[in-house]
Amino acid sequence: MNLVTYDPFRELRGLQDEINRAFSSNFSRGGDNELTRGAWSPNVDIYENKDQIVLEAELPGMNPDDVDISIENNVLTLHGERKFEKKDDNDNFHRVERSYGSFTRSFTLPPTVAADTADATFDNGLLRLTLAKREEAKPRRIEVKAGGGERTKQIDTTAKSHSASNK
Repeated sequence: MNLVTYDPFRELRGLQDEINRAFSSNFSRGGDNELTRGAWSPNVDIYENKDQIVLEAELPGMNPDDVDISIENNVLTLHGERKFEKKDDNDNFHRVERSYGSFTRSFTLPPTVAADTADATFDNGLLRLTLAKREEAKPRRIEVKAGGGERTKQIDTTAKSHSASNK
């Protein structure tokens, strides 16, 4: 026969674990804190090419007037609100799965962006914000010519890395 010892704190530890799980699953998603983000936040894609950085945010059911975009101290902030509109007082909703309410998303811009060149378009619920890169941040090639019949070098000067290749 096995002897089982009584642990008076076992139930309390179980309760504490359940509370921790409830708070971690309800208040954080993907490392972001929902208490600081609002009830919902739009999905955002950010990508860049050699001339610009582009941010695309999904804002279905919203109008361009519902969104406020600002840039201050190299921080881009999207703020808006999607309102729940009940079409008829006689409607009795059985389920509401779409998210409503205000949102705020902030992104730190790299120093290579010229914030004063920002351009925003809104089409079919997709907000596209285009930020041009500063001229000095754009990649360019500089050819170095050597005297006396030596080989020529091409130097690739990009914002990310400097590398030399022999030709």
